[in-house]
Amino acid sequence: MFDKLKKAFSKTAESLKTRVAERIAYREIKESDLQDTLDELLMELIEADVAFDVAEEIVEHVKRSLVGRKIRRGDDIERIVREALRSKLLEILSVDSFDIVEEAKNRRSGEPPLVVVFLGVNGVGKTTTIAKIAYKMKKAGVTPVLAAADTFRAGAQEQLEEHARRIGVPIVKGRYGSDPASVAHDAISYASSRGFKAVLVDTAGRMHVDYDLMGELRKIVRVTKPDYKILVVDSLTGNDAVEQARLFNDNVGVDGVVLTKTDADTKGGTAISVTYAIRKPILYIGVGQEYDDIEKFNPEKYVNMILNF
Repeated sequence: MFDKLKKAFSKTAESLKTRVAERIAYREIKESDLQDTLDELLMELIEADVAFDVAEEIVEHVKRSLVGRKIRRGDDIERIVREALRSKLLEILSVDSFDIVEEAKNRRSGEPPLVVVFLGVNGVGKTTTIAKIAYKMKKAGVTPVLAAADTFRAGAQEQLEEHARRIGVPIVKGRYGSDPASVAHDAISYASSRGFKAVLVDTAGRMHVDYDLMGELRKIVRVTKPDYKILVVDSLTGNDAVEQARLFNDNVGVDGVVLTKTDADTKGGTAISVTYAIRKPILYIGVGQEYDDIEKFNPEKYVNMILNF
């Protein structure tokens, strides 16, 4: 997982260690000592699905951290480079986050249910992600209501209904072609009247360039007044995931992100790029097909892993 990104950072640290050790003894690092290696790092980051603007910022940070630094014999140059990379990556990824499972658990009797609307284009694993989060909530003692508000894609409601059956949670559906906002509204009413603490709303995802869809999603948001709007993106799609994040955030609003299929992601740059693009936290990463295969995203754990700390 994330092999390309790991190799890019490891190669950079080792290369700079060799260059600096060969050229420097008791003097300051000059930009010319770094430039060739940092140019290579920029290209390798882009190839690892790190968007150009954030890749450029990472490289510039490393340059600023090292140029002018005095190196003495015995200094761990490789670790110095890794620390410079680590500080920048944590700065990018450490966005204020939240825990929807804990918030659902903390809803008191008589309070409205926690309403979470899930956004994302078809094929990213949105419906499966909703099922995984519903399963996580139920294991934590909170049974959510699922709202099958994708009334456009054939089979969408049946897919969510099958997940609901397997997990053992209620679902509210509507007719295909009906108003998805009304389905979401009915699910909230159902949950409120029966004391459920959370409603997870599935939505259509025809195309992220479909402005009729964006209008439909804005209506769902107006009607449901969700506590959170969570975007689901496929980590394997790289820069397309970044464009999806920007478009959904600009047109509907995004509070948090779930990255799917990270277990198959050999590059690893999507997490950095999406967070940098919209400045919203990654809440979970999908790591497999089973209901338990979803993990809370931990920026420090991610950064330590890709930098081999």
